[in-house]
Amino acid sequence: MSSKAHIRSHRKPRRGNTLIRSGVAGGVFTTLAVTGAASPSSAAGQAEATDATVEMPTLDGLLTASTTEAAEATRTLAIQYNVEAAKESAAAKAKKAAAEAKKKADEAEAKRKAEEAAEARARAAERAEEERERATASRSAERPEAPATTSTTQAPSTATGSAAAIVDFARAQVGKAYVMGSTGPNAYDCSGLTTAAFRQVGVSLPRTSQQQSVTGTQVPLSQVQPGDILYWGSAGSAYHVAIYVGDGKFVGAQNSSTGVVERDMSWDPPTGAVRVL
Repeated sequence: MSSKAHIRSHRKPRRGNTLIRSGVAGGVFTTLAVTGAASPSSAAGQAEATDATVEMPTLDGLLTASTTEAAEATRTLAIQYNVEAAKESAAAKAKKAAAEAKKKADEAEAKRKAEEAAEARARAAERAEEERERATASRSAERPEAPATTSTTQAPSTATGSAAAIVDFARAQVGKAYVMGSTGPNAYDCSGLTTAAFRQVGVSLPRTSQQQSVTGTQVPLSQVQPGDILYWGSAGSAYHVAIYVGDGKFVGAQNSSTGVVERDMSWDPPTGAVRVL
């Protein structure tokens, strides 16, 4: 054996490698120990995690709950909307009903006032007519009473056509009573007689003396013709009317004392005349 071989056989073992191997082994054993020690804890944690997961709500449950809540909220809003809409509709209906009631009340009030005004005018016209008739009676009393012409002594009329029909009708009423407001057939007032006479030929006259005195065309007394209306007083406010029958005569319902008579125009000269036909 050589000296070199002898020297190699007596070399000291390398501590570095041994330590490394020991360290590696120790590290391995340590890791295993740690892992083994940690394993029960990890299992317990996994069990706890499993339990916690089981107790949490599922996604389907959450979605169902959210949908239900949304539906309930929508239904509540719909109910509130319907309630508000119903209130608005009721308020609108009440307002419309109140407006219609007010309109009807206003119309009824206007109608009532119009009727009252018409009645007042009618009463005023009647009073005015009465005053005019009293004035006519007073004027008649101031003159000596002229004999009334009867149908047996009436001169033939020169009127023709509609005028003749009016004259004939007026003369046929001579002798009938005078009654305020009457238009025949048994009694007349002055404008009632003229109204009835013209009705025979289809002409509708205003009812009162003052209205008749401005109906038709004004004509001078010197140009009157049978069938013309004579009036006493001023045009538009006449207090008496009669019918001119020709030959300077008229037929009129004078007053309650004389009734319907035919007289000479000279006995009580009229103020004016109107021609309707």
